[in-house]
Amino acid sequence: MQAQKKFHLVFSFVMGAMMIFIMTFVISLVNVGWSAQFLQTWAKAFGIAYVVGVPVIFFLAPVARKVTGRLLGMPA
Repeated sequence: MQAQKKFHLVFSFVMGAMMIFIMTFVISLVNVGWSAQFLQTWAKAFGIAYVVGVPVIFFLAPVARKVTGRLLGMPA
C-alpha cells in the first residue's frame, strides 16, 4: 500500500475515533443526561457512529479538501 493511501486510511480511523467520541458523548449526555443508562447509550451510539463515520471520512475528506481549496482560491 502506498504511504499516502496508508496515511489517509489511518487518518480516517483516528479522526473518526476522536470526532465520534466527542460528538456521541455530547449528544448522548444531552439526550439522556448523566444517568444510569448513559454509558450504555453512549457506547451503542459510538459503535454505530464509528462504523458509519469512518467510511464517510475516508471518502469525503478528499472532497472536503478540494472544496476548501476552491473556496479559498488555492491551487489543487
